[in-house]
Amino acid sequence: MTVRAILDSKGHQIVSVEPDTKLAAAVRMLGERKIGAVLVMSQGRVEGILSERDIVRVLGERGARVLDEPVSAVMTRRVVSCRQSDTVAGIMEMMTLGKFRHLPVLEEGMVVGLISIGDVVKWRVREFENEQEALRDYIKTA
Repeated sequence: MTVRAILDSKGHQIVSVEPDTKLAAAVRMLGERKIGAVLVMSQGRVEGILSERDIVRVLGERGARVLDEPVSAVMTRRVVSCRQSDTVAGIMEMMTLGKFRHLPVLEEGMVVGLISIGDVVKWRVREFENEQEALRDYIKTA
C-alpha cells in the first residue's frame, strides 16, 4: 500500500505557520486542532517542522520565556519527507529509524499532505480488519 492511499482516505489538508509566528501562537494552534506537529513554511516552501517534542525540549531547556520567540528558533530544520508513491512499510521504517512521528508528503517540491504515525497505525489496523473479514467470508464459503 502507498502513502497516496492514506492521503486519499484522510485528506490532503496541511496546517502550517510562518517562521516568524510566536511559539505561543503555534502551541495554541496545536492544542485547538488536536494535532502533534505543524509545518513551518515560507512562500510555499518547507523551512522546518514544529512538533510537541520540539516544544517540550525547548521549554525544559529555556523555560516559559521561549514562548515569546519565533518558531524558527525552536523548529526542527532538517525535515525528512516522503512521496505519495512511497510504501506504507517504507515510511513506517523511516519513522521508526528516524524517531519522528510526522512526515510531510512532497510532490515536485510542493507539499501535498502530512502523514502521522497515527495515520499509519489507523491504516494498518483497517487493513488487518479487512483481511480478517475476507478470511471469515472465505471460511464460510469453503
